[in-house]
Amino acid sequence: MTSAFFYGTLMHPKILKRVIGNDGSHLFICPAVLLGYTRHNVKDADYPGIVPYKRSKKLIGRELSFDEKSVRGTLVSGLTASDMHLLDVFEGNEYVREDVSVHPLSDFAPLAPNQTTPITEASFVPTAPPPLPAKEELPSPVSAGVYVWSNPLNELHPELWSFETFVRDNAWKWIGEGAEDNEDYKAVDDVRWEGRPTP
Repeated sequence: MTSAFFYGTLMHPKILKRVIGNDGSHLFICPAVLLGYTRHNVKDADYPGIVPYKRSKKLIGRELSFDEKSVRGTLVSGLTASDMHLLDVFEGNEYVREDVSVHPLSDFAPLAPNQTTPITEASFVPTAPPPLPAKEELPSPVSAGVYVWSNPLNELHPELWSFETFVRDNAWKWIGEGAEDNEDYKAVDDVRWEGRPTP
């Protein structure tokens, strides 16, 4: 079993479950923060990439606050080897998976608790997330995999990516009817079809 930190489209539970191809009932999730990285819009895409702040300084061109150079996301534990393989395929060659230390911001909860208490967007997209504690007051870090942007820096916008904006403006392309023609799922769908028995 593996833990991973997600900071972009995969923070949305429906998108994560779509990628790994199961209901996520074996997974546990909590909000978390990764220090010393920045999250940017990928040009001509809905999703972001993160890079270490020491690398993104050139892109941004100004000093950032502690909050701005801290990436909030979700820490997910219990990922299987099959889940991670599909996530690697989904992320493709724009990213490299690295081990990092992230700080959980609450206790873990089941990703799919039960049918009567589904996770709603309001529960994972707070309209006003509380400010981060000072670095020395954060909970102890845990190790997790994260997908770091590996393509050239000039393929990222200097602006910081917002999950709230993604949910409001672009999530419809990734879930529900809008996802039927989403090419970003094609690689993982192809992997699944290759593993199915011939009728």
